[in-house]
This record gives sequence, C-alpha cells and structure tokens, in this order.
Amino acid sequence: MNIEKIITDLNFSKLINIFTYNPKEPLVFNSAAFLIIFTLFLFFYQLFYKYKKARIAYIALFSLYFYYKSSGIYFILLIFTTLINYWAAFKIDNTEKQEWRKFYLFVSVFSSLSLLGYFKYTNLLIDTFNNIFTLNISLQDIFLTAGISFFTFQALSYTIDVYRKEFKPLESFIDFLFCVSFFPHLVAGPIIRASVLIPQMDKEFYINKSEFGQGVYLIMSGLFKKVVIADFLSVNYVDKVFDEPLRYSGIENIFAVYAYAIQIYCDFTGYSDMAIGISQFIGFKLPINFNSPYQATSLTDFWRRWHISLSSWLRDYLYIPLGGNRKGNLRTYFNLLMTMLLGGLWHGASWKFVFWGFIHGLGLAIEKAFNLHNIFNKSSLLKFFGWAITFHIVCLAWIFFRADNFDKAIMMIDKIIFNTDFNMITQFSIAYKPVFLIILLGYAMHFINNELEDFLKISLFETHFVFQMIIVFIILFITLQFKSQDIQPFIYFQF
Repeated sequence: MNIEKIITDLNFSKLINIFTYNPKEPLVFNSAAFLIIFTLFLFFYQLFYKYKKARIAYIALFSLYFYYKSSGIYFILLIFTTLINYWAAFKIDNTEKQEWRKFYLFVSVFSSLSLLGYFKYTNLLIDTFNNIFTLNISLQDIFLTAGISFFTFQALSYTIDVYRKEFKPLESFIDFLFCVSFFPHLVAGPIIRASVLIPQMDKEFYINKSEFGQGVYLIMSGLFKKVVIADFLSVNYVDKVFDEPLRYSGIENIFAVYAYAIQIYCDFTGYSDMAIGISQFIGFKLPINFNSPYQATSLTDFWRRWHISLSSWLRDYLYIPLGGNRKGNLRTYFNLLMTMLLGGLWHGASWKFVFWGFIHGLGLAIEKAFNLHNIFNKSSLLKFFGWAITFHIVCLAWIFFRADNFDKAIMMIDKIIFNTDFNMITQFSIAYKPVFLIILLGYAMHFINNELEDFLKISLFETHFVFQMIIVFIILFITLQFKSQDIQPFIYFQF
C-alpha cells in the first residue's frame, strides 16, 4: 500500500471548506455538508450534555460557527446585537428611575433596528427617494445577512420583557448568546423568545424513544416537504410562470398561484419542522410554528395558524402597545392595518411586501368590523364559504409577495381574470402531470386530519428500530430522486 499516494489523493480542500465560509454554498439544513457537520456536532455533544454550563457554551459556540458558515464575517452583527441587548437588559434591571429604564430600552431598540434598517432597507429608501424626487443616487452594495430579522426580533423581545419585569435578565452572557443564536431556528425561524428557552437551560438532558422518533419524523417530514414538494414546484413550474406570466394561459397562472401557496408553506414549515426536530435531538423543545393554515375559515384564523411565532410577536410587541382593541373601533382597525403593514415590511425591502401586508391588514379590519370571523363559524356551509374566501384572499396576496414587481403581479392577475378557461383543467392535468400530482400531494399532506397524522406518528414510534430506519431510507431515497442539481435555499433565508 502506497501511503504517500493515499495522502496525496486526499482532497484537503474539502476539509478546509468545513471551517471556511463559501458565499456560493452557505450552510443550509437540506445540504450534505450540514448532515456531516451536524453528525460531528452530535458526536462531540456526548462530552458536554451532562454538564449544563458546558452544554450551553458548546451549543452557543457551534451556533456562532453555524451562522459564520451561513453569512461569513457578518456573524459579528449577531454578536453585536447580542451584546447591546444583554447590556441594555442588565442596565434596565439595575435602574430604579423610570426615565433611565426608558433610555436603556431606547438604546436597545434604536441600535437593533438601526442595524436591521441599514442592512435591509437602505436601498429601498434610496430607490424611493430617487423615484419621488427624480434623483439618481446609486444603490449600495450591501450584503443581506441571513436571518437578521429573526435574531433582531428575538433579542428585542428579551430586552422588552425585562423592561416589563416579566423575568430577570440572565447573568451569564454565554447564556443569553445561546438564547439569541440557538442554531436550529437562527436563520429562518421560528422566532423563539428567551422565555421559552431559559426554563429549559437548567433541565437535565433526556430523550426517550418516543421523542427520538418524533425528532426523526419531523426532520424527514421537513426534508420531504422542502425537496420533493417546494423545490420541485419552484424549479419546474412556479418560477417559470411568475417570471413571464404573459407567456402562459390564465389556467396556468391560476395553478402557478396555487402551486406557490403550497410551495411557500412546504418550504417554510419544512424548515420549521427540521428546526424543531433537530432541537429535540439536543434536548430542547420548540413550539409549533404552523397549524394547517390553509384550513383557516377567516384571516383572523389564518394568522393564528400561519407563522405563529411572528404573528404572536407582532401582537405582543406592536399591536397591543399601539392600543390593540382597547381604544375604540377606528383605532382597532388602524392598529390592525399598521401591524400588518410593518409585518409586510419585515418580510423584505420592497413595497410589494408592504402591499401584501396591506391586503391582510385591510382584510383583518373588515373582518373585525363585520364580525365575519364568528359569522363564518356558525354552520358548516358558512365555514366552507369562509374558507373559500380566506384561501383566495391569501392566494391573491401571495401574488404580490412572490412576483418580482407590481407590473408582473398585475399581469398575472389580468391573465387570470380575462384569459381563463376552466374547461382546460383536464388538459392542464395531462400536460403538467408531474406538477399537478405534486400540487395535489402537497395539499393532501396539508389537509390530512391531525388525528390521522398523530396516529401515523405513534405507529412509527412504536415499530421496531429496523423498520423505522427502513422508512427513513425510503424517504431519503425518494427525496434524492427529486433533488435538483443546485441546492435551493429556503425562501425565508432572505428575511
């Protein structure tokens, strides 16, 4: 055996790549690189999980590494945001004068939102000023770091909760760094508040057979949703129609909207499922972030089911402080509209996201004014009617969310209204058979009865380990058959 030849043949660049950031290949859950790195993480985790402080420090350091692999040198922004809010919370708790407590809270909010504003909204402001005042200011080459909206909101909720005296601030900076940077939900949510993680930090690590099985189920389910449904629909149909809606018929445009609705759901809930499953493996339980949102019978119901961590954050830290529903009907409608407008702006630096928020805010205000949420739940017929209206309002809003600009969104809506022949559905199902079947599969998975899903989970957990592994390998095999050549990033990485 030629030892020298073996050493020469080793590709050391791949080893080096594990420790360096590659902007063309950021670390994501649906990559082979993450599988390898996470396996190594779990291997060394065995050395730390029995010791609480060591376990928290190990996870916090790995989370920084994970974010470095996702955004490069900009992981410094994560550390800066953590430091500012850690200091501000400490000063707030140790200050009796209300004026100074407000000042430290202001420093926290201003510095965090200024950082978010610069990296996310600078070019939107420049472009808006150029259009309004006919200026020609050049756009800035600013790198949008992954998940900056998520960790900013997570850090701010901690400082605000300390200001409200809902809990005492953490004494250890490492503990707070762990809460803000916890890698499973760091770059694409859910937005997990410190109040969820803090009580779990002192608990002994323990995972039983059922919890392990649930973690496996969630990771496999999330991977399947992401690759088999979301990525397949994106690459093979949705992107093509949204890029050039005028080239396609009205029925093709309609199904592109329906396809995008299930694509973004499977993409985002797929990430959330994997985040919850990965967290379970290392002893932390995260709350669900989606609860069959397309089964909602009103927009109010939709926002109790969709991106639950964001909607509850907006409710607790924006809608209620604005006055909620405590200051009369007109003020309630205004608060709903403002909350959703800012929620839309949170999603991206474009006015089309604000308009997406406007559609939802206006719909919520109308529902509130006419008590539609309660009316739609009075009978089965009204529930169906409410569901149909809600689903199509959500889909209408998705057009502006997904389209490159307002012009393409209007083109698509125009095609759907004036160039749709519903007799072509059969032809569509034949011409786009794989796409049509994946759309049906996506919605079937979404509308599956929760009790049936729970039954399938329990049945899987109680089977023999060998059978569980067979199921895992089957899912992985199917996933690999659908995997596109290039890894598709999660949609919410841009937020």
